[in-house]
Amino acid sequence: MPRKLLLLMCVVLIAAGGYFLFERSSNEPSVEQGQAMVEVVIPPLDATTKLGERLFNESCASCHGANAAGQQGVAPPLVHKIYEPGHHADGAFFLAVKQGVRAHHWPFGDMPPVEGLTQRDVERIVAYIRLLQRANGIQ
Repeated sequence: MPRKLLLLMCVVLIAAGGYFLFERSSNEPSVEQGQAMVEVVIPPLDATTKLGERLFNESCASCHGANAAGQQGVAPPLVHKIYEPGHHADGAFFLAVKQGVRAHHWPFGDMPPVEGLTQRDVERIVAYIRLLQRANGIQ
């Protein structure tokens, strides 16, 4: 291939890449660290899920955000199809609390174990998360 043609092709590819990069970044809204990752509809809570909400807020929300909506750059939303019961059964939440989780679905790094929660506490937290998921179309 002639050298001038090769050089011209490189210039065109670089220019096109720059154009698409600029277009993509200028059309996307900026996302701030800690911003909620999803919008969550909050259903009415019964006594069990209110307790689960309180426990979640005390032990989980600092990373997973208010109402399990996740936080940009911090931790994923639990109100997300990845965490639906068919993909992450309730036992996955119990293991995550007890043992932590190696990063595998999201680029947030590993989740450490959560200290100070009993089995019953985690049951209540899971009930709260599952209620939020159902209210948001995640079955």
